[in-house]
Amino acid sequence: MATLEQEIEAYGAMRIELERDHFNEWVVIHEGRAAGFFDTSEDSTRFAIERFGRGPYLIRQIGAPPTTLPVSALFGGIRARN
Repeated sequence: MATLEQEIEAYGAMRIELERDHFNEWVVIHEGRAAGFFDTSEDSTRFAIERFGRGPYLIRQIGAPPTTLPVSALFGGIRARN
């Protein structure tokens, strides 16, 4: 099973070809390969969850800079309790 870091590296290796053929589309990278291309982030997310469950997989808009999520988004908004 690939790690998220490996999926990011795979995207980097494919980036030029992806930008040439699928610019501005959304791609799901799973186990080092492009598993699907989509017009919206919602469609790509739905596909990834239905097909691969919790992952790991990478969803990225081709040609867009990488997005950094805040920690609260990664952990579902968990709040500290006093």
